Amino acid sequence: MIDYPNREQYTADDLVRIIAILRDPENGCPWDKVQTHASIRMNFLEEAYEAVDAIDLNDPGLLCEELGDVLMQVAFHACIEEQAGRFTWGQVCDGVCRKLIGRHPHIFGADSGQQGIMDWDSLKNKEKGRKTLTDDLDSVPRAMPALMRAAKLQKRAARHDAAPPPVDAGAITALAKTLADAPPQSDAAERAAGRLLFAAVELARRAGVDPEQALQKENDAFCQGAPLTSESKFAFG
Repeated sequence: MIDYPNREQYTADDLVRIIAILRDPENGCPWDKVQTHASIRMNFLEEAYEAVDAIDLNDPGLLCEELGDVLMQVAFHACIEEQAGRFTWGQVCDGVCRKLIGRHPHIFGADSGQQGIMDWDSLKNKEKGRKTLTDDLDSVPRAMPALMRAAKLQKRAARHDAAPPPVDAGAITALAKTLADAPPQSDAAERAAGRLLFAAVELARRAGVDPEQALQKENDAFCQGAPLTSESKFAFG
């Protein structure tokens, strides 16, 4: 047993120390000490989604708890790397502070006005050495939800004047018919479904709508038994 100090209020430093104790190769927790980045990958995503749920619920108490869980995941992954001798929690904090300072020259530098805000993407691309469309697209995480990733890919392509062509109702109808006519569970059906969803994301993006959020609201409406409209019945004709 480890007699950890009883404090009136624990800090981020305590969090890092506690995780290091749990990860101790000899005396640590049997579960915690054997985890890897890959084994707790989904835990990170789940905690982030739970924090977003707390935001959507406008529940400060729950958000405080869920942000703690997200912070724990960050500290856990940093601890794994520190044990491997690659980087430390301190370097994680140092890196993000330097990033925030460097990307806000209108606050921390000689620049003034709105230039720093408007140049966020260009500052980020310069920092990362991204110069081409391929560089920009490759930097979008593959682990993102598909609708969110599609919207970000399209937005970045538009910055390079390479956005998908405008989509209209006729194109959506044609794609839906292609999907309906494809053999069930076939490669053709999967390809048609992908094209239909990608086109729908482009249509939403041009309308100024976040497709991920729009679908989440439709999911909620479905779960709550909201009356179906002709649109929600997918009547494309």
